[in-house]
Amino acid sequence: MTSLRREDVERTFNVSRETMARLDIHVALLKKWSPKINLVSKDTLEQVWHRHIADSAQLWSIQPLTKGLWLDLGSGAGFPGLVIAAFATDHPGTEFRLIESDARKCAFLQSVIREADLPAHVVTERIEALPPQSADVISARALTSLTNLLEMTEKHRKPDGIGLFHKGRTVHKEVEEAQESWRFNPRLHRSLTDPNAAIVEIGDLDRV
Repeated sequence: MTSLRREDVERTFNVSRETMARLDIHVALLKKWSPKINLVSKDTLEQVWHRHIADSAQLWSIQPLTKGLWLDLGSGAGFPGLVIAAFATDHPGTEFRLIESDARKCAFLQSVIREADLPAHVVTERIEALPPQSADVISARALTSLTNLLEMTEKHRKPDGIGLFHKGRTVHKEVEEAQESWRFNPRLHRSLTDPNAAIVEIGDLDRV
């Protein structure tokens, strides 16, 4: 698959000039901060528009949210949470809450939010210590197994909320393993950035 560049992202996702400016701020700060606190690997930083921006942005075309709370777990360098917040700024009504336990990464996230004027705030806390969040959408990327993500989803989402989780080439195995403990009917959206990966969308969820 051809690596997507900045102009490819702008065209593929029909990004407004204002949103591109917000994404440019995120990328510039990522390149400035990453060598100091290891936000992303050097290899992926060289392909940031493909590996991180486009990979995160594809959630925007999946989610049904027009307003409410979007909870991003283990936000790290802001993927996918801050990328989606950049898109949502043109559609007011959604609050983005980013959960990250590393104080240095939180400082980076707060810097992006401030400079790009994003509708988001950061909670410096371990996910396990959070009180229930009552989220409409929960996202996570490269965080933990699908089984563990569903445990978090049950606690933190509204009854009619959804989970959107990036998964790599082991996606089918992870779904099978999770279904040993949970009843759910996943929708798998093929990744635009990796033919072996998928976004797992999960709505109704019950314990086995």
